[in-house]
Amino acid sequence: MVRSAPWCGWGSTLERRFTSSMRGIRGWWTVETTSRRRRGRVCPACFKWAARSSAALAVKSFVPTRVENRSLIRNSVFFIKRRKAVFVSVWVFVNLSSSAGLIDEAAAESNSELHIVGMVGSIDNDFCGTDMTIGTDSALHRIIEVVDAIMTTAQSHQRTFVLEVMGRHCGYLALVSALACGADWVFIPEMPPEDGWEDNMCQKLSENRADKKRLNIIIVAEGAIDSHNKAITPDYIKELVVRCLGFDTRVTILGHVQRGGTPSAFDRILASRMGVEAVLALLEASANTPACVVSLVGNQAVRLPLMECVQMTQEVQKAMDEKKFEEAVRLRGRSFENNLSTYRLLSYRKADSELPNSSFNVAVLNVGAPAAGMNAAVRSAVRVGITEGHKMFAVSDGFEGFYKGQIKEIKWGDVGGWTGQGGSLLGTKRTLPGKHLDKIAEQIRIHNINALLVIGGFEAYVGLLELSSGRDKYSELCVPMVMVPATVSNNIPGSDLSIGSDTALNAITDTCDRIKQSASGTKRRVFIIETMGGYCGYLATVGGLAAGADTVYIYEEPFDIRDLQGNVEHLTQKMKTSIQRGLVLRNENCNENFTTDFIYQLYSEEGRGVFDCRKNILGHMQQGGAPSPFDRNFGTKVAAKAIQWITRTLKDSYKGGRVFANSDDTVCLLGMRRRALVFQPVSELRDETDFVHRIPKEQWWLKLRPLMKILAKYKTSYDVSDAGQLEHVSRFRPKESNTETI
Repeated sequence: MVRSAPWCGWGSTLERRFTSSMRGIRGWWTVETTSRRRRGRVCPACFKWAARSSAALAVKSFVPTRVENRSLIRNSVFFIKRRKAVFVSVWVFVNLSSSAGLIDEAAAESNSELHIVGMVGSIDNDFCGTDMTIGTDSALHRIIEVVDAIMTTAQSHQRTFVLEVMGRHCGYLALVSALACGADWVFIPEMPPEDGWEDNMCQKLSENRADKKRLNIIIVAEGAIDSHNKAITPDYIKELVVRCLGFDTRVTILGHVQRGGTPSAFDRILASRMGVEAVLALLEASANTPACVVSLVGNQAVRLPLMECVQMTQEVQKAMDEKKFEEAVRLRGRSFENNLSTYRLLSYRKADSELPNSSFNVAVLNVGAPAAGMNAAVRSAVRVGITEGHKMFAVSDGFEGFYKGQIKEIKWGDVGGWTGQGGSLLGTKRTLPGKHLDKIAEQIRIHNINALLVIGGFEAYVGLLELSSGRDKYSELCVPMVMVPATVSNNIPGSDLSIGSDTALNAITDTCDRIKQSASGTKRRVFIIETMGGYCGYLATVGGLAAGADTVYIYEEPFDIRDLQGNVEHLTQKMKTSIQRGLVLRNENCNENFTTDFIYQLYSEEGRGVFDCRKNILGHMQQGGAPSPFDRNFGTKVAAKAIQWITRTLKDSYKGGRVFANSDDTVCLLGMRRRALVFQPVSELRDETDFVHRIPKEQWWLKLRPLMKILAKYKTSYDVSDAGQLEHVSRFRPKESNTETI
């Protein structure tokens, strides 16, 4: 935020300097502020703000006496911590401070306005109006790391583990963690169990063990209660399981481990995007502009009235106090509702007699390169499909396995434990179906396949286009088909995000952090790092922004030798500062002549005597590893939405005793578009695609590149055309027929 302000047209003079409170809100009345940039800041939770005398002292601290600092109090950005955002109304204390003699009348008159923009920083994700708060994703990383480690020992000893996670009176961390690890049971404040839950839980744990599952995971939010407002504690659950089932049970309380550690790539990008949006909001603020908070809805930063969000957050607690838990869930937002409904779909297996009467067969296959999160998507698709009454079939090795007949039925228990597995357990290949349409049509007829769910990358997208074009010749292909994007490259038209790209970004960010640490130790060293992505520069650009790169070279933004020379000169000047290291990222296909070796040799020669240079090609390590929490949950939710779309389309297409779907809208791609998941016919995406380079013609993340350059201290301008507008909080947003919330 501090670095972006001058290049957004703000902060270029001494009259517009940033002031930081060194001890959070408490620093306001202890006059611990500074206009200098500092690395470490303490932000303690403080409730002293409610006192009128303390507020008056804070006003005294912020009202400057020198002319060059006058705008300092008019444009202030604060991190909001839960409901303590009521400080918005504090500027009424300007008159109080004046009457008390703390400031003079001239200062009070010239500083009668205060513009406030908030960014929500809380691991609890309990602030209404935003899908994610800064810090939540990093906390989820800590939780999932612990759960993955515990699963190994739990499986070895056939144990039951009860884990308590943070969240106060919000169950977001517990709920999403349960989705990400496939927990057997979860307790959250918004969903208190009914009377008799003890017997139901023990019965489910016993059934899972009978299905040859060697471990049980129970996740408890620290504010979990039952229907009578009685606290549910991990120790009580342990005692219950031991007494009723005799299982070897352990309790783990994660505590403040969830607050620490390295920020995830998602949180770094989120904080950077919100910081810039906050600066733009302040630039556009007028005397009548209400205080706002920068929020994330889907993949879009939006501005919402701060006090409306605060009021809704308070209404959540009020609803819970009155035992109106369904209303509390709705007030949490559609993202929370969607997480809860998805968990209910996947965690409770219905008896065969309770399943809908369906005779449809649905096939699931992975196509393209492996991507972390594919297995979570397959698990979700299989279990939701079974819940919908369908018979699910797994196709091994993509379209190649399809035409070879590698198709078998897959049951509920076959996908147990798949959520945390990386790669593709079904097997995946890049083979396209175009040359084998006759054999694929034959396999569809043999196995009576009524619908296809394809999870994969660009090959999956092209494959659906080829299958769609073959409908005129092969009537067997006239079945509903839907694609879920899953590729580390994030190069699929029609979707801002793809399953697997977040895990790859974290791999890049973690590696760059270690490389930067090495460079800091040796001093005056520049690293050239090559990332994957084909011709798509998403991984390089967003990874560079998250890792703090000095320069990123991509295909979408052409560069020449003069640009390389300018970057070398920039790094030469940087070596004269206290930060004597450099980090340069290069997309693998950014330029056929300016290869990684060429750039390495150029930097080594031109930087001789000033800095030395090293290169590192990350390679396929970006495709491996356990899926990140985001990829697990994103894959789980989009696959569930895809199966529900298939169910609706099958019912609409079933006529004359058979399924016949030959319209364009029955071959769709389910992608994240700004605020929502959208089902888009693949035929309509042709014009948006550069098939030669396998990338979309327009890509949203290119607007982040100026921000990356600004943070690297390049003099450049920032595109404000995509800045958000102030909106009002809506408890129940109407949605279009082809969209879903995420």
